[in-house]
Amino acid sequence: MATAERDYYELLGVARDASESDIKKAFRGLARELHPDVSDAPDAEERFREVVEAYEVLSKTETRQLYDRYGHAGLRSRGFQPGHFDFGSLSDLFSAFFGDDVLGGRASRSRGADLAASVDLDLVEASTGATREVPFQVAVICARCDGDGAEPGTEITTCPMCGGAGRMQQVSRSVFGEFVRTQACPECGGSGRRIVTACRECNGGGRVLEERRLEVTIPPGIHDGQRIRLSGEGHAGVLGARAGDVYVQVHVRPDPRFVREGNDIFSTVDLTMTEAALGSAITIPTLDGETELDFDAGTQPGEVVVLRGRGMPVLQGFGRGDHRVLVNVVVPRHLSEEQRRLLEEFDEHADDKTYKADEGFFDKLKSAFR
Repeated sequence: MATAERDYYELLGVARDASESDIKKAFRGLARELHPDVSDAPDAEERFREVVEAYEVLSKTETRQLYDRYGHAGLRSRGFQPGHFDFGSLSDLFSAFFGDDVLGGRASRSRGADLAASVDLDLVEASTGATREVPFQVAVICARCDGDGAEPGTEITTCPMCGGAGRMQQVSRSVFGEFVRTQACPECGGSGRRIVTACRECNGGGRVLEERRLEVTIPPGIHDGQRIRLSGEGHAGVLGARAGDVYVQVHVRPDPRFVREGNDIFSTVDLTMTEAALGSAITIPTLDGETELDFDAGTQPGEVVVLRGRGMPVLQGFGRGDHRVLVNVVVPRHLSEEQRRLLEEFDEHADDKTYKADEGFFDKLKSAFR
């Protein structure tokens, strides 16, 4: 995040109800003005990164809605981290975001494609954090030709069809006037070069596939479905352009003992009728292992015991949520004659005082959630 946590709409100079096209237009203009290739201002690089970060959030519906509702804190709680941008030129920047070349240069350099991977972990591991090795297949720069695509020692010439421009223009005339259509050169694929002898290792592509394993650190408190971005670990770019990213989606397996709501954990504990009436000590599971809870005599079904600070860690923050234990009192379904007689005898001796509540059920429930 930007250190001062400035308002993203203010950074781009747009209103909070700005359309997607307005945000894109504002970003293009600021990027042209602030990119270190263009601006000599001492703070241009820092301002440029702030603008890119703002666009990264506001250009995506999910992160924009989260930011609109909860601000920077909401983004942090969902694990958002701004990307690390290392674009060689403005052309690379616009190509990475918009898939085009707005400056008119030829499309010889293009950013590498992103990769998707996934990891599975248990809820307890999500609470403590974990490290996983993620296997995937990635395109890397060919070591033989160093990404040129040509067999070492052979010549690379200018494409004769486009003259090295990498693009072809087609002019068509109609009653409405002339229309100019620009497209990548079909001969060289937009590179502007002609390889005489293709590299025998990569067949002229400049990249080869490689099996790779990356160690991914999963932070404590991560939520199911969140993604971790590994910048620059994706497919290699063409002709030295920056590599893509790897997005690792985290799947947290359900735990039959717990239900997660935000950073809080919910579970249930079963007490027999006599345990609830007489009081008892019961061992229950928690994220940190088993712990013993003392239940007072007269514990009622539906009561909630709150274990403060025993829930999930706050992702990229401080503290932990709570663990709330819901009491379920188990009533016997099958009684022997002797058990029935004893219960009937108890009922004969019971009066209003036996069942009088010290505090209302709803009062107890409300105090449990304070």
